Amino acid sequence: MKQISIRKVWIQFFLLLFLFQWLIGCESYDEQQAKLKDTPDRGTIYVSADESFKPIIDSEVQVYESQHPDAKIIVTYKPEAECLKDFAVDSVRMIIATRGFSKQEENFMVDSMKVAPEKMVVAFDAIAVIVNPKAPDSLFTMDDIRQILTGRYKKDLLPVFDNTKETSTIRFIIDSVLHGQPLTPKAVAAKSSPGVIDYISKNANAIGFIGVSWVGDKDDTMQVSFLKKVKMAQLESMDIKGNYILPVQANIYLRRYPMIRDVTYILKENYRGGLGHGFANFLSGEKGQLIFKRAYLVPAQQDFRIRPIRLNE
Repeated sequence: MKQISIRKVWIQFFLLLFLFQWLIGCESYDEQQAKLKDTPDRGTIYVSADESFKPIIDSEVQVYESQHPDAKIIVTYKPEAECLKDFAVDSVRMIIATRGFSKQEENFMVDSMKVAPEKMVVAFDAIAVIVNPKAPDSLFTMDDIRQILTGRYKKDLLPVFDNTKETSTIRFIIDSVLHGQPLTPKAVAAKSSPGVIDYISKNANAIGFIGVSWVGDKDDTMQVSFLKKVKMAQLESMDIKGNYILPVQANIYLRRYPMIRDVTYILKENYRGGLGHGFANFLSGEKGQLIFKRAYLVPAQQDFRIRPIRLNE
């Protein structure tokens, strides 16, 4: 009987010890969140973004970090093809490009990286065509553009890009404008969007192709300075033959402008409480969408309608 009593005492002791350790191990939600690497309010994440979106993404990051002082979003700007290679890089939490991921790319991330990626189109952008202020021509049809790009135009105009390979602008031109036709070997690679602007400003026989977020914001002093060096060409409208238009917000919204593309985020983060999800929700939420709108792009996730007005002279 004495041995049974001692055994019961030991069993009770171990049960109490286990219960004590379990109670110590129980944490509040806030304590659990504090142990995560990051939350929507604090931490550091790395983002790869298409270089052609730099002005607008810089604005989004600046506002987000000002609202979350303990959060740090480190963005590396690259040609789009380089960004998409970061599907395979663990340290890169988000990619911002003109397309999402394919089924094959999704399967790779799920199988090899054990992450279920998410994607969303957050805005619509356009490719602006810029010319030298002294250029005699600034009105082009899309047939003119195709002839310039393939080297068959009636005048010797050199197309200039931020690179001649691996960029989202080149991919759009090859896929959506030339439909697989080869780009002229005379095409010039300026290596960056500001480089395209600089080249066009110094060469009257050149025509540049860049993201409109570099030259479309009339409230940005840097972009206003760019437009003193070059001018935007007008392309024939998609809806009215003979009507030439600029890649302004209304023409992007109404799909009149012929060269429009998506701004898409790809998120590689498995837990909802992370900084990646916080920034993604910001981009698609009201504040982030307003930043796209104020930068003269078209928000994709909020319905900011364009209302007709009548001006009395």
